[in-house]
Amino acid sequence: MKVAVMGAGSIGGYFGGMLARGGHDVTLIARGEHLDAIRRNGLIMHTQAGEFTVPCAATDQPAQVGTVDLALLTTKTYHNAAAVPQMAPMIGSDTAILCLQNGIDSYLPLVDAFPESAVLPGAAYIEAGRSGPGAVTQAGDIVRIVTGSIRGSGPSHQARAEVVCAAFRDAGVPAEASEDIAVTLWTKFLFITTMAGTTSLAREYLRDLLPRPEWHKIIVGCMSEIERAGRASGVELAPTIVADTLAYMQSAKGAMSASMHADLLAGRPMELEALNGAVVRAGESAGVPTPINDVIYAALKPFSAGTT
Repeated sequence: MKVAVMGAGSIGGYFGGMLARGGHDVTLIARGEHLDAIRRNGLIMHTQAGEFTVPCAATDQPAQVGTVDLALLTTKTYHNAAAVPQMAPMIGSDTAILCLQNGIDSYLPLVDAFPESAVLPGAAYIEAGRSGPGAVTQAGDIVRIVTGSIRGSGPSHQARAEVVCAAFRDAGVPAEASEDIAVTLWTKFLFITTMAGTTSLAREYLRDLLPRPEWHKIIVGCMSEIERAGRASGVELAPTIVADTLAYMQSAKGAMSASMHADLLAGRPMELEALNGAVVRAGESAGVPTPINDVIYAALKPFSAGTT
């Protein structure tokens, strides 16, 4: 399979590297020192399964790649306005486009730009980071991709999702094609958005907020708003989703952090629009009040483009 990864940072680098290691023809779209290091040394991967170097093509010019069978979009969502048009030379009518970004509607620019292609929303479960130019690190025991076709897109797109998942599994990455990807997206979204929004608003970590009654109430309220917005949008979330997510947060103790919180503290751009902003939009569309997320969104919006 010919594969391109638009945004070969931590997550894109890991999944692209695993596909390349599995024998697929992979090109990583990268920039700067990261690109130079991959070209010079290959992609260095530090994983729970071991450390290895994967030779793979890399470029900062997507037009040089040609049409691919599978394109991964793994940039930060605030890069979509630039990244999606740059993907056009790599996309054909038979290209499957897998969006592994945060959010419930991040894939929509792909649908608008490439209406003839199979756009597959997906959720990536992984703890990954960049450990230096040309190097990615994966930690923890959880690595998984769940994807599936958009409602109403027809059986051919779901069949493409099955093929994509089979390729990942053959490359050593657990992957599942869901019959209702919206449930998967919203379930992850409820967790990520609540953690990111509350910790960023408070400028503190979740482990410090949860024991405090006043913040415990806000965290549960934030999740409940997202649950109501999801149900009003036609997504059949699990009846116990809020209780289950809260239990997971409490069991993880100090093991979790939100990238949006880290980006805020570092003065970098944040994925606010894809997270709490998406809750506000979904609530307005479905006629569901989201006052906690409204406050989070309003308070953080002045910092969303970064301060450095």
